[in-house]
Amino acid sequence: MSGFEYGIADFEFIAAGAAVLASGGGGSYRDALAILQQLAQSGWRGTVAVQNYDGATNGCVLAIMGSPDAADSLTLANVANAIRNTVTVLEASTGCALGCVIPVEIGPINSLVPLIAAALSNGALWVVNGDGAGRAVPELQQTTFGGSTDLAPSPCALASDKVAARVVESAVLNASTAAKVETLAGGVVAGFGGYSGIALWPSNADNGYALSGNYIAGTLTQAWGLGQLLLSAPTPLTTAEVAFAIASITGRAATATVTNFYITSVTQSTSNASLDSGIIRLDNAPVPSDSTQTHYLYNLNENLIMYSTSSATPDTIAPDSICYYSESTGRGFSNASDDLAEYFNAATGKSTGNMVSIIQVTAAPQLYQAAGVVASFAGLLRNMGYAGAMPSA
Repeated sequence: MSGFEYGIADFEFIAAGAAVLASGGGGSYRDALAILQQLAQSGWRGTVAVQNYDGATNGCVLAIMGSPDAADSLTLANVANAIRNTVTVLEASTGCALGCVIPVEIGPINSLVPLIAAALSNGALWVVNGDGAGRAVPELQQTTFGGSTDLAPSPCALASDKVAARVVESAVLNASTAAKVETLAGGVVAGFGGYSGIALWPSNADNGYALSGNYIAGTLTQAWGLGQLLLSAPTPLTTAEVAFAIASITGRAATATVTNFYITSVTQSTSNASLDSGIIRLDNAPVPSDSTQTHYLYNLNENLIMYSTSSATPDTIAPDSICYYSESTGRGFSNASDDLAEYFNAATGKSTGNMVSIIQVTAAPQLYQAAGVVASFAGLLRNMGYAGAMPSA
């Protein structure tokens, strides 16, 4: 089956593209850069095979789950240990050796996790070119995997990043739906310290290799394409140029909603389920008192809804993506505190002066069509106080 061979430079493109496409979630871009630097320093110079699922290889969804701020300063060792421990637990639970893995979502960290797993597997693993959302999502049930009727989420393995086997914390969860697994996993992840490796939705002979048809194909190469454009540009692209590139690369409509505003306030907290929730204020001037336009962006790890103070209706609502891009830095970023620090100084409570734009990207049709996904997003939004109409494909 034709595919791609990706090395460290390609991983860097994917992280940069994912930092925009992830809609503010999927892990810290700064952490992703540090992890890739450590991978390069480790001496690894190989490549990883990336291709569509072949319908005949034992596979699973592989990710890091939890709060981006709990996983602040995530290292290659943290990721490698969590991956190794989690894969070991899942393989023991299913009795099947894995041959491939797929990202749960697009994200600076979660797009890389399967790639790093394959890189460290000595050729035992390859990576499926796709994910379950075409963006990052707060919960497992907001994915095409969660909307599948034939791809069961269990057994689901979680494991900590401890080195010695005798002190590794792990759990195997069995539940009938992604929502129930999410509830159980939230408590486990919190008990591990706020983040964990997670492997679930196994695809093997027992379920007829049910990953087939239940993921959004091509999203790793889409992140690669956008990241290659960003990292190769001699000067930062304009927001309009990035929106045009996203539409061209993904085939999904992309529109600049806010261009060259400033982050003037950040409110963030971490829940018992290890999810960061926050409100980001965007103004068209670095000092709020000088602003003539204000928008509020609400997130639960990922950006879910944005309001303008001058409009009675939201600017953008999930599952459509609400993507960060900065013409000041030429990069995207996430809601993790270390990423936001480049745009908002938490110590002074003021903008750093770096400009921020928001690009709305229409959700992938597969995400809209997956059973229960839009209703699941609606439930999150209701909890935030929004009870209006939801977007449709």
